[in-house]
Amino acid sequence: MNSFCELVFLNIMESILVHPKNAEELKELKTFLETADIQFEAQEDILPLHVVESINRGLKQAENGETISLKEFTDKYFAKK
Repeated sequence: MNSFCELVFLNIMESILVHPKNAEELKELKTFLETADIQFEAQEDILPLHVVESINRGLKQAENGETISLKEFTDKYFAKK
């Protein structure tokens, strides 16, 4: 095996995605990673906050029975005037 192939195989790394339960766990994880000198990359939530809030409002409405059928929705928002 030539040295190029050996180098490629030696540099294969694995990443992990961690899901802390709350802000305190996130802070503790970051502190641990910094203390252990482990490189990490923090990223914002995938969805913007206003989208998450809207989803949560919709879920609460559904739990309270505040739903309409697809036909009602289509008639209300896409009806030709």
